[in-house]
Amino acid sequence: VQLVESGGGSVEPGGSLRLSCVVTGIDFNSYAMGWFRQAPGKEREFVAGISWNGGSTYYEDSVKGRFTISRDNAASTVDLQMDSLQPEDTAVYYCNAGIFWGQGTQVTVSS
Repeated sequence: VQLVESGGGSVEPGGSLRLSCVVTGIDFNSYAMGWFRQAPGKEREFVAGISWNGGSTYYEDSVKGRFTISRDNAASTVDLQMDSLQPEDTAVYYCNAGIFWGQGTQVTVSS
């Protein structure tokens, strides 16, 4: 099983990034998917989730209205569009499928 994230980087406050996660080795269509993040010195926290068919989405309160999670079951990918980024969004972002995790991608928001 592999979950491979991409799309992280450095942006100024107010900027945007789009994270993508490609999943192999599992029946992607059977899994709800999620994005989590971990800032330095803090515990890993939930950011956004999406049901197996994309019909339901869930967001942590601080990212509602700024982040959008989506999935493409044909391509086995899950994306996280992040707009209006703020310094407090700085963290390593992880893709999740049940018990499986990606290696993480760094997002840094700084002026």
